[in-house]
Amino acid sequence: MRPVQSRAMSLVEALANVAVGFVVAVLTQRAVFPLFGIQTDWSVDFAIGGLLTVMSIVRSYIMRRLFERIAGRSRAAEAGLGGSVEPMCSDQLAMR
Repeated sequence: MRPVQSRAMSLVEALANVAVGFVVAVLTQRAVFPLFGIQTDWSVDFAIGGLLTVMSIVRSYIMRRLFERIAGRSRAAEAGLGGSVEPMCSDQLAMR
């Protein structure tokens, strides 16, 4: 079983991933926009890339934490600990 990644390291990983993505995005914009008749300068490309980068950081971090939570519940269930899953009452079981 691999160790669980900390929240701080999740953020560091997301930031590194997005930094590389930012460079790729800006360079792609410079290459692709003219093919669609869109003329921009570097400042516009950086602004667009920056906005999308912020959204990407938030998305990456949320997705990482979501998957860590799912993995934690799975590990807890395998160990028979139940994890943070709340027990069902008899009414909830009857609904199944």
